Amino acid sequence: MSVIAQNVTMDIVFIQGLKIDCVIGIYDWERKIRQDITLDIEMGFDIFPASETDHIDQTLDYKAVSKRLIEFVKNSEFQLVETLAQRICEIILNEFNVEQVKLTLNKGKAVTGAQGVGVIINRRKNG
Repeated sequence: MSVIAQNVTMDIVFIQGLKIDCVIGIYDWERKIRQDITLDIEMGFDIFPASETDHIDQTLDYKAVSKRLIEFVKNSEFQLVETLAQRICEIILNEFNVEQVKLTLNKGKAVTGAQGVGVIINRRKNG
């Protein structure tokens, strides 16, 4: 048993720079092509049990999260990045027992002169 007290703030498991191609956009030309989006995800999850047992079943499997999101995004055809971002957060919260999530969805160079555009959203489980 560890003598180190568990931190009272939420631990963060993150996925950074997850690039996925999809159909996204409101313009006719965007509906005919696939564009890369990049996700940065911070997921609030208590990692203390895993640190005590050193077992994957006690933590958030970021590979499983990544695989699920890649499958979902590749098959999506939303018009707005806002809708896609919301659906991604719903998957993370509902399917992976995550308490809170911060998602940055970057659509890349969709605006001339900008390195990236998109949304940053924070969602928390109800209750």
